[in-house]
Amino acid sequence: MVDAVTTTTNNATDRIAAGSGMLASNFETFLALLTSQLKNQDPLSPVDSNQFTAQLTQMAGVEQQLLTNELLKSLVSTQAGGDLAGAATYIGKEATAAWSATKMAGGEASWSYELGANAASATLQVLDGSGNVVWSGDAPAKTTGMHDFTWDGEATTGNDGQDGQVYTLKIVARNATGGAVDAQVLTRGRITGVEMYEGEAFLTVGNSIVPLSTVIALEEARAPSEDLAA
Repeated sequence: MVDAVTTTTNNATDRIAAGSGMLASNFETFLALLTSQLKNQDPLSPVDSNQFTAQLTQMAGVEQQLLTNELLKSLVSTQAGGDLAGAATYIGKEATAAWSATKMAGGEASWSYELGANAASATLQVLDGSGNVVWSGDAPAKTTGMHDFTWDGEATTGNDGQDGQVYTLKIVARNATGGAVDAQVLTRGRITGVEMYEGEAFLTVGNSIVPLSTVIALEEARAPSEDLAA
């Protein structure tokens, strides 16, 4: 949905800009021709007043169209700013996003995963930025619901993880008969920042930057005392 709105907004801005350029060029040409016509008119046969009025009306119409296009550009720009302001209201909340990429920090990379049913087997894979599997192993929990997983950066194939690099988690879960179990990788954490990229709002959640469109749940952040009680 956000992608469609972003594309539509960008296309509208481009069309408005192109139209404004064409109208401005035509407006300047129109003024030059009208001025030349007035300068070179025959004193014994001046421009018909009705024709002159019609030309002035056309010129006013072009000028009005230019002003309208500038207003539309302003409205489009204001909408983009409103998207950022709206996303900023999420700062401080706890978010859950259907997003599998995160940055390693402090020698660790963390994700959550959710299973739609109990699984007989569940395999996790950590992929580097090039799509290569650098770690593979059993999921720590295979019961229905949401679970957390932290990779310590130690590779089973290829190079060990490095701080600052982005890694992606994948999960494959199966039931006792070998059928696929619904599963998804999630990013969970407190929203600490918002930024706009190509017209779309992105949220900083822990060590991940996730598109607002991937957020599937929001909760009020718990106070430290509540965390201790839990």
